[in-house]
Amino acid sequence: MIHVANLTKKFGENLAVNDVSFHVQKGEIFAFLGPNGAGKTTTIKMLTTLLTPTGGQIQVNGFDPLRQQMQVRKQIGIVFQDPSLDGELTAFENLDLHGVLYHVPRKQRRERMEMVLKLFDLWERRNELVKKFSGGMKRRLEIARGLLHAPLILFLDEPTLGLDPQSRNQLWKQVKHLNESEGVTVFLTTHYMDEAERVAQRIAVIDHGKIVALGSPAELKTRTNTDSLEEAFLALTGSTIRDESATSVDQMRQFGKMWRR
Repeated sequence: MIHVANLTKKFGENLAVNDVSFHVQKGEIFAFLGPNGAGKTTTIKMLTTLLTPTGGQIQVNGFDPLRQQMQVRKQIGIVFQDPSLDGELTAFENLDLHGVLYHVPRKQRRERMEMVLKLFDLWERRNELVKKFSGGMKRRLEIARGLLHAPLILFLDEPTLGLDPQSRNQLWKQVKHLNESEGVTVFLTTHYMDEAERVAQRIAVIDHGKIVALGSPAELKTRTNTDSLEEAFLALTGSTIRDESATSVDQMRQFGKMWRR
């Protein structure tokens, strides 16, 4: 479903993604883990047409994100770290707008809206303004919105950041249900190692822009002779606190240049 070969991305002198290669199988839940500034979000932005690679090749369900952007966007749903809902609209209106932008026919749009809102326990709150929702409700609504146009691949970039354990548990139960019932391929990042160990079939660990390990949670623990995925992650990436400010500044400069064009 996703094939990445020798992918590279530079921001000025900073090599954010360095010769990365991996694949994600159809219907798989695949976790992409790494410390802050390791290259996770940069990689996702290249996979989802939001950044242009410096080098390498990407295929998303057979399409090239660089040359076939619209085809790729029809295949995917995205939930990024930063909130993107309109708080002045209701849950129903947020979903309806998304469906219109993706050209989902009206009848199908209403059926999908009801389905995803019920799945994420938001149907009874569909006519309330989103600004009144809790953090967990907003994250569930964002994932529901990402699934409205029936994508084949769902990208989740730290979807449970800041949520309490109950909300995190409920959200992953619903994502796993969608994966099993609709065959949605899930590509996720998270800093909660227990989540990745519980839901992902395979995991890639990226550090300093390079893939340092790839395999199932059990395989990574065996490789590092550890008892938990968190211990395996620390064994692979070290315990030094990372500073991602340099990468962030370079990205802002590049986005500024793109905007001025």
